[in-house]
Amino acid sequence: MEKGTLIEFRLHGERRLATAERPEGKKLWIVVDERTQTHKLRPQDVTYRVEGCSFAPSDIPNFLQEVQPYLDPSSLEVAWEILVEEGEAVSCAAMAQLLFSDQSPPLCYAAHCLLSEDKIYFKQKADLYEPRPAGVVAEMKHQILAAQAKQREQEEFLTRVKQKVAGEAVEWQESDRPRLDGLERFVLYPENVPRIAQETLAAVERTQTSQSAFDLLVDMGCWSPHENLFLRRSQIPVNFRREVLELARQYLDSPPPDQDPDRLDLTKLKVYTIDDESTQEIDDGLSLEILSDGIQRLWIHIADPTHLLLPGDELDLEARRRSTTLYLPTGMIPMFPPALATGPMSLVQGQVCRALSFGVILDETGKIEDYSIHASLIKPTYRLTYEDVDEMLQLGIQAEPEIAALASWAQRRQEWRKSQGAISIHMPESVIKVRNDEEIIIDVLEDSQARQLVAEMMILTGEVAGRYGQAHQIPLPFRGQPQPELPSEEELLQLPPGPVRACAVRRCMPRSEMSISPARHASLGLETYTQATSPIRRYTDLLTHFQIKAHLRGDPLPFEAQRLQETMQSVTTTAYEATLVERQTNRYWALEYLRRCPEQVWQALVLRWLREHDNLGLILLEELGMELVMRFQRSVSLGEHLRVLVSHADPRQDTIHFKELVTQEVQVATT
Repeated sequence: MEKGTLIEFRLHGERRLATAERPEGKKLWIVVDERTQTHKLRPQDVTYRVEGCSFAPSDIPNFLQEVQPYLDPSSLEVAWEILVEEGEAVSCAAMAQLLFSDQSPPLCYAAHCLLSEDKIYFKQKADLYEPRPAGVVAEMKHQILAAQAKQREQEEFLTRVKQKVAGEAVEWQESDRPRLDGLERFVLYPENVPRIAQETLAAVERTQTSQSAFDLLVDMGCWSPHENLFLRRSQIPVNFRREVLELARQYLDSPPPDQDPDRLDLTKLKVYTIDDESTQEIDDGLSLEILSDGIQRLWIHIADPTHLLLPGDELDLEARRRSTTLYLPTGMIPMFPPALATGPMSLVQGQVCRALSFGVILDETGKIEDYSIHASLIKPTYRLTYEDVDEMLQLGIQAEPEIAALASWAQRRQEWRKSQGAISIHMPESVIKVRNDEEIIIDVLEDSQARQLVAEMMILTGEVAGRYGQAHQIPLPFRGQPQPELPSEEELLQLPPGPVRACAVRRCMPRSEMSISPARHASLGLETYTQATSPIRRYTDLLTHFQIKAHLRGDPLPFEAQRLQETMQSVTTTAYEATLVERQTNRYWALEYLRRCPEQVWQALVLRWLREHDNLGLILLEELGMELVMRFQRSVSLGEHLRVLVSHADPRQDTIHFKELVTQEVQVATT
């Protein structure tokens, strides 16, 4: 290289021109750029050399000015179309001749600039450039267009995000879904951070944490501040598929033929449905029939949704997929489409309804003397609440003697089950309702006579269904419970009566088990039992209906033993997940309720020890029916009453801490 040679090199990735000044040692050259700055270059640092001319650094701006008009990248496409068929490599000088019909130094350099920056049409091989095959060029163009579209979508998405956060109305696009999903996945599974979520948070200048992603989703109006993350992490479907909703509408307009056309007509019986006021899926009703010999027959009518579906059809598979109706403080997620569940599947007052009716005659002790099961037609007479029935029983309403008779039989049933070893555990229960994510209402359920009445009739129905399945060797989802090892009478008497003693018994109770064979249910005191009273809300109850109704008709059973076993396993797994979501959601709202009441003094009962050596125990907030963990700062005894304040509560982190108040603090807190 001679002095004055114009060369190109890269400085921090930027293209620069300079003139050769002098060699430095054996391998380096000193070059001077247009700003008269010197640089030491190795031969491999030189990316282009202008041959046949000598330049001074001051000539470089004029040279670049001559080059500039020819730097149109689109001109390369024309050259590529000419050269691609031959596939021959070309030099920068040959390209200058082809593009500009001239091989002067500025135009050869212009050709070099175009070729070296090109990422589509030509590939460099030594000092030559080879046209890429047509298929490769087409694919590269497609990738570039896709990247440009992605970039454009990203920019438009970020614009919408900023508008939404600023309070403007925004309509999210289908292309936004992957980015929103990425943020949601980051919140739900923070251990696996999606790259798209990182990019979004960085673009809107937020820290890359799962909490930031959550806050952004709330700010964008995609989630509420109290979004149910437990439900979102689960596999439980919230909305019904379009095909299922269409089928539901079709059945509302034109129900399918009833498989049981010869139903027993029980429409002349007076039928009471007893539920909470908010209940919409009415799935059981009660009647009392006086026979000619004066004997009283109890009728428990259970809603019959199977008249609208068959095992394996679209509605059945959807119910099986859901396994249960989910009851959350913010509302319920039904097993069947609401239009069906609260309409033709329910026992609606004043309408002729299809039911599976269990007629039972008890002896004086409450033991089953005779029973029968029928696909039936009934007409519910009264829709009552538990409070209505309690009031009727208290006042002794003469116009409805059936209510008192049903309550009397329920009492006898309870006594009979107790004689058979039934174990009753009475612990306070509460129901949490949330309105519009703001108002939280907690009601402690009273262990009232009406609730006991309904509970006993449902248990009776389960025993009858179990007996029928056992007698006819029908595989059913039988429920059993192993005999618990309870504390001795002496040990129990050492504990305070009430919740503390009940809690000690509850700890010993094993979980119930499900099997296709009958088994004793220890806590109910029954030798055989299956749930059959909530087929609109529990899929295992629906299985019982399918099996019993098929047997009553003389049809083949829809579920042989092995298939029933497999279906039960699948359904119970999903049902367990639903139960877990219910429990977690209720706890979240319980902690949120307590978080909002930092000044409230609560009456707490020390229920049991978790780790006595650490002073860690379980307390019962008696006004709310809530059991929560507390670390005591002094020695306390089981059954002791405390007055406590919430010192810290974070429902999202699932943490709560209490502070016990001494007498003086209680007086200050309550004044």
